[in-house]
Amino acid sequence: MILAAVLMSGGILVSCAEKDPDTRLAVEDGIPVADRYGALQVIGTDLCDSAGNPVQLRGMSSHGLQWYGRYANENVLRWLRDDWNVQVWRAAMYLTQGGYISGKALKFKVIESIEAAEKLGMYVIVDWHVLGDRDPRLYQDEAVAFFSEIAEKYGHLPHVIYEICNEPNGEDVTWSGAIKPYAETVIAAIRAHDPDNIIIVGTPTWSRDVDQAALDPLSGSNLMYTLHFYAGSHGRELQEKAVAALEAGLPLFVTEWGTTRETGDGGVFEKESVQWLSFLKKHNISWVNWSVNNKGEDSGVLKAFADKAAQGGWTEEDLSPSGIFMRSVLRLERKIR
Repeated sequence: MILAAVLMSGGILVSCAEKDPDTRLAVEDGIPVADRYGALQVIGTDLCDSAGNPVQLRGMSSHGLQWYGRYANENVLRWLRDDWNVQVWRAAMYLTQGGYISGKALKFKVIESIEAAEKLGMYVIVDWHVLGDRDPRLYQDEAVAFFSEIAEKYGHLPHVIYEICNEPNGEDVTWSGAIKPYAETVIAAIRAHDPDNIIIVGTPTWSRDVDQAALDPLSGSNLMYTLHFYAGSHGRELQEKAVAALEAGLPLFVTEWGTTRETGDGGVFEKESVQWLSFLKKHNISWVNWSVNNKGEDSGVLKAFADKAAQGGWTEEDLSPSGIFMRSVLRLERKIR
């Protein structure tokens, strides 16, 4: 693995990746994870804490805030932190399908997530959820305005992570031709207010072609690249792409993965999910699971019509098979080697 930086430890130069990643609890000895780790940084291909120790964040994503924003509240985040051992929460703000472009007020659900996560000592990913709109350049001006506002108001907080384009897609939406120039513009807007918080950049083909980004990476510090997968649809071939990207020096963050097929249904692929989790642990790649909702799709962690779900306090009867599986994984009840 190519590493661009080394740390001094006990008089011996060691790379961040040569240490065992920290996988402690969301709250340990009364101290929440974001208060323990502090400002995150990228060293080589590793996400590290403020002291340079490698960390692997694990957490949950919302579904689209325009549909399931009721779960993006302090009570749910507290429950996820304390009962599920969630360290990072992803606020997924769609742009189309009734999302941000249709009404800018949706940003207040993102702000609610940011402020709740700060209070609870959790990390929060602000997700500009490019999907049906395909090319991130379509709403680039809106992205610049949105991230400038968020960075100016919250960029001083070390728990804020920016995800500037969820899943670019389409044959004409290439890395060097579309995504990279968009990213350079939005990153510059963020860095005008926030010089050092982590920024995660989507990659081609629904954030699967990380190897393409590795051929022409961005310049700058504390930048990471998105890898997405669904355990029932993606396997060794995508893992090989990830390894190639890591070996080229590209830091990866799995901001979305599912236990199901990429459609969100097809049942829970438990064996394949465990294989992926082992892969992510081996390579110290942080991850966020999709998603907290009661839509009734298999990838959602709540059963349909679980009415009390919007306040947390869930019992096993409220959880879908994916929810039962993910809770056991996050609580470290299931050993991932």
